[in-house]
Amino acid sequence: MDLLRSLPIGLYLEQPITWLHRLDPRVKMAWLMSILVTPILANAYWRFGLVAWLLLLTLAARIPLRVWRQQLGWLSLLCIAVMLLTFFMPDGLEISQPTRLPTPAAIASLEQPPESLPELPQPTAYRYVLFDWGPLTVTRRSLELGIRIGTLLFTLIYGTNLYLLTTAPEEITLALESLMAPLRRLGLPVTEIALTVTLSLRFIPLVLEEVQNLVRSVQTRAINWKKLGFRGSAQVWLAVVERLLENLLLRAEQIAAAMAVRGFTSPNQHQVRWYQLVLRRWDWFALGLLGVFWWVRLIWGGQG
Repeated sequence: MDLLRSLPIGLYLEQPITWLHRLDPRVKMAWLMSILVTPILANAYWRFGLVAWLLLLTLAARIPLRVWRQQLGWLSLLCIAVMLLTFFMPDGLEISQPTRLPTPAAIASLEQPPESLPELPQPTAYRYVLFDWGPLTVTRRSLELGIRIGTLLFTLIYGTNLYLLTTAPEEITLALESLMAPLRRLGLPVTEIALTVTLSLRFIPLVLEEVQNLVRSVQTRAINWKKLGFRGSAQVWLAVVERLLENLLLRAEQIAAAMAVRGFTSPNQHQVRWYQLVLRRWDWFALGLLGVFWWVRLIWGGQG
């Protein structure tokens, strides 16, 4: 099991450099926030359109298949499973209403039995229950909820991962610091927040590496889990989790010591800028497309 390859969450793709890599991180962040915000109060066509748009961006950027194939497969299975589960779950609108038909006692008390009313055809093709087979029932609301949850889960996870895949952590923090610069007037520690985000993004691969090494160490010992039983297995995994926390705290201490040795006292006095935030022609073109994106959302993406 190689977590760094099978689960490339939060990892930056250094090679090959695509056109998504060359875009300004502020522009990509604006696109990411738009993709995450526009599904709110949107119809099903817009939600499926966002999923298709993310897949089209991946193909247009020519990101290697080995990078996103396995992750996209697991994510698609998860979203489809959640969507199908929501389809057949109760939609929360099942209200028991009292019957309006007369009781048998009232019918028997009548001198003459009431005439049976003819069955009138449905005036429209509308049906609230779309599928009913035994205990499995799909209604219009459960179908809407399933589409909403499944597409939103895919958009949230894959959109964020695509942004992290094509944007270096230093670019992300520099863009955050640039966009949050007006908040300094309110006394917010903008530079400290940017530094924290940088260290967090750099720490994600270390966490995956430690988990991978501990799982491999357990596999190489060929433990007979059946003989251990539930209690013994739980004790082994608790020891593994404890060791994982110790290793992560040790890595964090090493990073802090490396920063202290280099004379790092405060973020404001030790700013190292690897990139220059300059909007180029293709950045302005992407911003123009973002305006068209929002216009299409407001015109055709709203709920009817």
